[in-house]
Amino acid sequence: MGKDDHEWETAGLDGLTVGRAAALVGVSVRTLHHWDAVGLVRPSGRTWGGYRLYSGDDVARIHRVLVYRELGFPLAEIARLLDDPGTGVRAHLRRQRSQLLERISRLQRTLGAVDRMLEAEATGMRLTPEEQVEIFGDDWQPAWIEEAEERWGDSAQWAQYAERAAGRTPEDWKELTAETHALDADLAAAKRDGVPPGSEEANALAERHRVLLSTYFDCTHGMQVCIGRTFVDDPGFAAHYDAIAPGLSVWFRDVISANAEAHGVDPETATWE
Repeated sequence: MGKDDHEWETAGLDGLTVGRAAALVGVSVRTLHHWDAVGLVRPSGRTWGGYRLYSGDDVARIHRVLVYRELGFPLAEIARLLDDPGTGVRAHLRRQRSQLLERISRLQRTLGAVDRMLEAEATGMRLTPEEQVEIFGDDWQPAWIEEAEERWGDSAQWAQYAERAAGRTPEDWKELTAETHALDADLAAAKRDGVPPGSEEANALAERHRVLLSTYFDCTHGMQVCIGRTFVDDPGFAAHYDAIAPGLSVWFRDVISANAEAHGVDPETATWE
């Protein structure tokens, strides 16, 4: 008869042997031995022969340890958290639930990004940084894509952008870039000519911009206002537009806001929706 068999035979009705507890929670016997040695989970009882016996409360503590470990906490920190006299079982469960929901959300966003990359790779149309600079110009920074994904990556609009981008050829991107440069030139000319925001000409330019954005994702006037704010608030965008024409960033933001107001959107309270 082996040691494990002996443990099973000598286990009382008031607890689980280390082998049975390990099988129940899905860890190894060696792991439970280690957690006992470091004081993380100590069994509440012993058999007459000195073998470990785990109570229901012990098993519940093991489960809490497993959740914290899954969340990335080191064992020493887990011990400190579990032994905090000011934190009860329900508080631990609530905290773990909240942290698990946060991790699930992060994993879902990561999964979405991987799915979009797989789709892009499958079409063979994902542009390299060198291709981006060649198509979009020498002042293009490939890192802008990463920054945009960090800001909007969990939105439905980013998913639309990724899906549409995956199906575009380099020629498609060149055409869109040409349209963007043409719009920039017309914006600069209007700014130099003193075209006021809210005028018919300025509103037409704002609508051209919104239609161009809508080739990437469905863009409402409220969303366009949010984007227009970044033309002033974001140093990179501000430098880009002001390099085309001095003061263009502020003027263009005001043009977008005035056009949105003409379409029933209050630019002061516009949100991304």
